[in-house]
Amino acid sequence: MSNVNIRRVKSSEIEFKDKLVSIQRVTKVTKGGRTFSFSAIVVVGNENGVVGYGLGKAKEVTAAIAKGIDDAKKNLIKVPVLKGTIPHDQHGKYSGALVFLKPAAPGTGVIAGGAMRAVLESVGVRDVLAKSKGSSNPHSVVKATINALALMRDAHTIAQVRGIELSRVFNG
Repeated sequence: MSNVNIRRVKSSEIEFKDKLVSIQRVTKVTKGGRTFSFSAIVVVGNENGVVGYGLGKAKEVTAAIAKGIDDAKKNLIKVPVLKGTIPHDQHGKYSGALVFLKPAAPGTGVIAGGAMRAVLESVGVRDVLAKSKGSSNPHSVVKATINALALMRDAHTIAQVRGIELSRVFNG
Protein backbone atom coordinates (compact mmCIF):
# COMPACT_ATOMS: atom_id res chain seq x y z
CA MET A 1 0.00 0.00 0.00
CA SER A 2 2.98 2.31 0.37
CA ASN A 3 3.52 2.73 -3.38
CA VAL A 4 0.01 4.05 -4.03
CA ASN A 5 -0.29 6.48 -6.93
CA ILE A 6 -2.73 9.08 -5.56
CA ARG A 7 -4.28 11.28 -8.22
CA ARG A 8 -4.12 14.85 -6.83
CA VAL A 9 -6.45 17.53 -8.19
CA LYS A 10 -6.23 21.35 -8.25
CA SER A 11 -9.15 23.05 -6.52
CA SER A 12 -9.22 26.32 -8.47
CA GLU A 13 -11.51 25.31 -11.35
CA ILE A 14 -14.01 23.06 -9.51
CA GLU A 15 -17.19 23.93 -7.58
CA PHE A 16 -17.34 22.07 -4.26
CA LYS A 17 -20.01 21.17 -1.73
CA ASP A 18 -18.86 20.82 1.87
CA LYS A 19 -20.18 18.56 4.62
CA LEU A 20 -19.42 18.92 8.30
CA VAL A 21 -18.59 15.46 9.65
CA SER A 22 -17.78 16.23 13.26
CA ILE A 23 -17.24 19.18 15.57
CA GLN A 24 -15.76 18.94 19.05
CA ARG A 25 -15.30 21.40 21.85
CA VAL A 26 -11.81 21.19 23.31
CA THR A 27 -11.02 22.54 26.76
CA LYS A 28 -7.56 23.60 27.89
CA VAL A 29 -7.25 24.13 31.63
CA THR A 30 -4.64 26.67 32.72
CA LYS A 31 -3.84 28.59 35.89
CA GLY A 32 -6.14 31.40 34.73
CA GLY A 33 -9.12 29.11 34.06
CA ARG A 34 -10.52 27.18 31.15
CA THR A 35 -9.92 28.06 27.49
CA PHE A 36 -12.43 26.65 25.00
CA SER A 37 -11.71 26.02 21.33
CA PHE A 38 -13.36 23.99 18.58
CA SER A 39 -12.10 21.29 16.25
CA ALA A 40 -14.04 20.53 13.04
CA ILE A 41 -13.49 17.82 10.42
CA VAL A 42 -14.97 18.72 7.02
CA VAL A 43 -15.31 16.79 3.75
CA VAL A 44 -15.54 18.61 0.40
CA GLY A 45 -16.38 17.12 -2.98
CA ASN A 46 -17.80 17.96 -6.37
CA GLU A 47 -20.04 14.82 -6.42
CA ASN A 48 -18.27 13.78 -9.62
CA GLY A 49 -15.21 11.83 -8.46
CA VAL A 50 -13.21 14.46 -6.54
CA VAL A 51 -13.09 14.47 -2.72
CA GLY A 52 -10.93 15.82 0.10
CA TYR A 53 -10.99 16.18 3.87
CA GLY A 54 -9.64 18.79 6.25
CA LEU A 55 -9.31 19.61 9.93
CA GLY A 56 -9.86 23.12 11.27
CA LYS A 57 -9.22 24.40 14.79
CA ALA A 58 -10.24 27.81 16.11
CA LYS A 59 -11.78 29.67 19.06
CA GLU A 60 -15.15 29.88 17.24
CA VAL A 61 -17.20 27.24 15.43
CA THR A 62 -17.56 29.16 12.14
CA ALA A 63 -13.84 29.90 11.97
CA ALA A 64 -13.01 26.23 12.63
CA ILE A 65 -15.35 25.11 9.84
CA ALA A 66 -13.89 27.68 7.41
CA LYS A 67 -10.34 26.53 8.21
CA GLY A 68 -11.44 22.91 7.72
CA ILE A 69 -12.87 23.72 4.27
CA ASP A 70 -9.65 25.50 3.25
CA ASP A 71 -7.58 22.52 4.44
CA ALA A 72 -9.86 20.06 2.61
CA LYS A 73 -9.41 21.92 -0.69
CA LYS A 74 -5.63 21.39 -0.34
CA ASN A 75 -6.00 17.59 0.03
CA LEU A 76 -8.10 16.55 -2.97
CA ILE A 77 -7.97 13.18 -4.73
CA LYS A 78 -9.64 11.82 -7.89
CA VAL A 79 -11.73 8.67 -7.50
CA PRO A 80 -13.12 6.52 -10.35
CA VAL A 81 -16.92 6.38 -10.15
CA LEU A 82 -18.62 4.01 -12.62
CA LYS A 83 -22.39 4.26 -13.12
CA GLY A 84 -22.90 5.71 -9.63
CA THR A 85 -20.89 3.04 -7.80
CA ILE A 86 -17.27 2.06 -7.19
CA PRO A 87 -15.34 -0.22 -9.58
CA HIS A 88 -14.44 -3.02 -7.12
CA ASP A 89 -14.31 -4.14 -3.48
CA GLN A 90 -11.73 -2.30 -1.38
CA HIS A 91 -10.45 -2.28 2.19
CA GLY A 92 -9.06 0.86 3.78
CA LYS A 93 -7.18 1.34 7.03
CA TYR A 94 -6.05 4.27 9.10
CA SER A 95 -4.89 3.86 12.70
CA GLY A 96 -7.57 1.73 14.44
CA ALA A 97 -10.27 2.26 11.83
CA LEU A 98 -10.93 -0.38 9.17
CA VAL A 99 -13.46 0.17 6.38
CA PHE A 100 -14.79 -2.12 3.66
CA LEU A 101 -16.42 -0.77 0.48
CA LYS A 102 -18.34 -2.94 -1.99
CA PRO A 103 -20.09 -1.95 -5.25
CA ALA A 104 -23.88 -2.21 -5.24
CA ALA A 105 -26.65 -2.53 -7.82
CA PRO A 106 -28.41 0.63 -9.05
CA GLY A 107 -31.09 1.78 -6.63
CA THR A 108 -29.40 0.38 -3.53
CA GLY A 109 -28.34 3.74 -2.12
CA VAL A 110 -25.46 4.56 0.18
CA ILE A 111 -25.50 1.93 2.92
CA ALA A 112 -22.95 3.50 5.27
CA GLY A 113 -22.87 5.26 8.60
CA GLY A 114 -21.98 8.81 9.67
CA ALA A 115 -18.48 9.75 8.63
CA MET A 116 -18.28 7.23 5.75
CA ARG A 117 -21.61 8.44 4.34
CA ALA A 118 -20.37 12.04 4.19
CA VAL A 119 -17.25 11.02 2.23
CA LEU A 120 -19.10 8.70 -0.18
CA GLU A 121 -21.86 11.23 -0.90
CA SER A 122 -19.28 13.99 -1.47
CA VAL A 123 -17.40 11.87 -4.02
CA GLY A 124 -20.63 11.20 -5.94
CA VAL A 125 -21.20 7.52 -5.18
CA ARG A 126 -24.94 6.78 -5.17
CA ASP A 127 -24.94 2.97 -4.71
CA VAL A 128 -22.47 1.30 -2.33
CA LEU A 129 -22.36 -1.13 0.56
CA ALA A 130 -19.93 -0.09 3.28
CA LYS A 131 -18.91 -1.40 6.68
CA SER A 132 -16.79 0.29 9.31
CA LYS A 133 -14.88 -2.01 11.66
CA GLY A 134 -12.64 -1.14 14.54
CA SER A 135 -12.49 2.45 15.76
CA SER A 136 -15.55 4.67 15.32
CA ASN A 137 -13.51 7.89 15.74
CA PRO A 138 -14.75 10.14 12.89
CA HIS A 139 -11.24 11.40 12.11
CA SER A 140 -9.90 7.87 11.63
CA VAL A 141 -12.98 6.66 9.72
CA VAL A 142 -12.80 9.58 7.26
CA LYS A 143 -9.09 8.99 6.65
CA ALA A 144 -9.60 5.22 6.22
CA THR A 145 -12.44 5.83 3.73
CA ILE A 146 -10.31 8.31 1.75
CA ASN A 147 -7.48 5.73 1.80
CA ALA A 148 -9.82 3.03 0.38
CA LEU A 149 -11.08 5.40 -2.33
CA ALA A 150 -7.52 6.42 -3.25
CA LEU A 151 -6.68 2.74 -3.88
CA MET A 152 -9.54 2.37 -6.39
CA ARG A 153 -8.55 1.76 -10.02
CA ASP A 154 -10.80 1.49 -13.06
CA ALA A 155 -10.30 -0.87 -16.01
CA HIS A 156 -8.79 1.88 -18.22
CA THR A 157 -6.07 2.62 -15.64
CA ILE A 158 -5.23 -1.07 -15.21
CA ALA A 159 -4.98 -1.59 -18.99
CA GLN A 160 -2.72 1.44 -19.31
CA VAL A 161 -0.43 0.32 -16.47
CA ARG A 162 -0.15 -3.23 -17.84
CA GLY A 163 0.28 -2.02 -21.41
CA ILE A 164 -2.52 -4.20 -22.80
CA GLU A 165 -5.86 -3.64 -24.51
CA LEU A 166 -8.97 -2.92 -22.45
CA SER A 167 -10.70 -6.15 -23.60
CA ARG A 168 -7.82 -8.26 -22.20
CA VAL A 169 -8.31 -6.79 -18.70
CA PHE A 170 -11.71 -8.48 -18.41
CA ASN A 171 -10.84 -11.73 -20.23
CA GLY A 172 -7.56 -12.24 -18.36
